[in-house]
Amino acid sequence: MFREMRRKKQVLTQEKNIEILNRGTSGVLALLGDEGYPYAIPISYVYRNEKLYFHGAKSGHKLDAIRACNKASFCVIDQDHVVPQKYTTFFRSVIAFGKIRILEDEKEILSAAESLAIKYYPESTKASRQKEIETYWEALCIMEFSIEHITGKESIELKPQNEGAAE
Repeated sequence: MFREMRRKKQVLTQEKNIEILNRGTSGVLALLGDEGYPYAIPISYVYRNEKLYFHGAKSGHKLDAIRACNKASFCVIDQDHVVPQKYTTFFRSVIAFGKIRILEDEKEILSAAESLAIKYYPESTKASRQKEIETYWEALCIMEFSIEHITGKESIELKPQNEGAAE
């Protein structure tokens, strides 16, 4: 169902893909927007149990797009180092494909909100996180992205020397 990567020597392992998702702080969520135009938005997230979680307002283009078509992709750029003298970049990125849904269950929402809070403020206390979540509870919308396929790629220059040269 999903295409194989053309440059197989640049493929990252699943372990590396997950490391990048855990390390990243933002990515680009791509949805099918109005009139069939792609709608891609930068967004913060948390990766947990083979799923991604996002938060946002309870209305807007993003939610309209999700309600119209639940298929999505999400890209995280881990590295993008421009090397002018080689006319290239040394890059590393991950793209996930899957289905996204708007959470309705309060326990699921609270759990995902707590995970997001811990990721972005790991030193916070449970009490301070709960207070922050309660402050924004009425306006809070959490989306869950179930990953069906994930692929990562890095420039050949970042691969260990024993893995070969560019195709």
